[in-house]
Amino acid sequence: MPTDTRPRTSPARPRLRLAALALSAALLGAGAPTAYAALAEEDRPAATAAATPQKTVEGRPYVETSLLFGTARPDGGPPVTDKEFHAFVDQFVTPRFPDGLTVQDGYGQYRDAHGTIERERSYELILLYPTSQSGPNNPKIEQIRTAYMKRFGQESVARIDDRARVDF
Repeated sequence: MPTDTRPRTSPARPRLRLAALALSAALLGAGAPTAYAALAEEDRPAATAAATPQKTVEGRPYVETSLLFGTARPDGGPPVTDKEFHAFVDQFVTPRFPDGLTVQDGYGQYRDAHGTIERERSYELILLYPTSQSGPNNPKIEQIRTAYMKRFGQESVARIDDRARVDF
């Protein structure tokens, strides 16, 4: 006759395991709000972040216009120098935008009118102005682009306009 050699468990043992499991789950659940409170707002899950009041957007509506000026001359002449470019900014840009501007050095490439990839040192000019000034500023920006192309023999000056919220 075969004998069962498995240890016998009392009916209390499964209940004890179930109670331990329930207690563990309760402790984990109780710790979750504390853990979320320690997270930065941007790290919180979407449901928790949505429940917190949102900050109002700072700043006023502005337009950010970037102009990209190349320095290589299509006729093969010497590139536009820093001195020439800064003199252009002083003469053509500053009088039209005396409240301020930003110039950054860059390096870019484009396909010219003949299909050749041109690589050149460049400048990015950034202008910020209230959206209410878009109408009056548009012709000023086009005058700047036209003057640069004419003065330095450029095929184009790229223009990028974007909406922004600005606070000084």
